[in-house]
Amino acid sequence: MADAQLQLAALPAAEGRRAEQVMAAVRAALDAGVMRPGVKYSVYQLADALQVSRTPVRDALLRLEEIGLIRFEARQGFRILLPDPREIADIVAIRFALEPPAAGRAAAVCGPPLADRLAERMELLRRAAARGDEPGFAAHDLLLHDHILEAAGNNRARRIVRSLRESTRLLGGITADRSRTMSDIDAEHQPVVDAVIANDPAAAAAAMRTHLTSTGRLLVAQAVRDQDSPLDAAAVWAEAVGANTELP
Repeated sequence: MADAQLQLAALPAAEGRRAEQVMAAVRAALDAGVMRPGVKYSVYQLADALQVSRTPVRDALLRLEEIGLIRFEARQGFRILLPDPREIADIVAIRFALEPPAAGRAAAVCGPPLADRLAERMELLRRAAARGDEPGFAAHDLLLHDHILEAAGNNRARRIVRSLRESTRLLGGITADRSRTMSDIDAEHQPVVDAVIANDPAAAAAAMRTHLTSTGRLLVAQAVRDQDSPLDAAAVWAEAVGANTELP
């Protein structure tokens, strides 16, 4: 028997990837305080609340268990977990290994089409920041990074980064308006874009390292605070990226 009542809006009747919709609904319920860490819920309860079958709910919960957001318990139960700072650090550290070299490769091949695309995306980021549109800003942020990865020509790295960013989002790993403003993040992107457009691989890679270091440190620090953890955030981040990694 679940420990708490659960009242959620039913998922829309339109067809789609139901498991992904369930994951998004769980994340939204956490953000709204409707679902809470440490409370026991059941698969049946969540399926009934969302008015969907148990199959996509189980699929969604398996994915959420994989990234560390929930833990299954006996009799179809599960509990929401607070994100482990070390999990967050590991996710961003993988991006740290992939994205700076990709930025360098993008800079080496950048021509007018990519330059225009990046400039346009930066303008859309600035507009989203100016109107306080956090979901829109996050979407343009993802696409900016994706344009750079696509230009680098490594589709596997591109898929991995997309998956990692989705995992971070589901874990609640957002720094905008918590640890820094959207304008702050926008300012971190500008040197990356400038260096790519200027065909300067070394500067592009260095700017991407600076941006991801800022992101990683802030996300880990947030997770430590949220859990009231005794872990040292700086030490967790340093361990994840490696003692021999040069940090800006």
